[in-house]
Amino acid sequence: MTFRQKIKTFREKVKRLPKLVRISVGILLVLFGLVGFLPVLGFWMVPVGLAVLAIDIPAVKKLVHRMMSAFNRWRRKRRGK
Repeated sequence: MTFRQKIKTFREKVKRLPKLVRISVGILLVLFGLVGFLPVLGFWMVPVGLAVLAIDIPAVKKLVHRMMSAFNRWRRKRRGK
């Protein structure tokens, strides 16, 4: 399964939840991700929380898009392409 397929599957599963639940889960993931130095919780929760919030909040969607674009530019530059 490619990364794009995984994202599509994730998005489809999350969209089945009610909007209030999605926003609550997204906020909790981001907040718990900020204390990622603790065991069990991790910094991986921040981008996942932002991805969940991006489904419903246009400002977060723009932020995530800009971050992904910057990451892709950095990765291409690092690979020398």
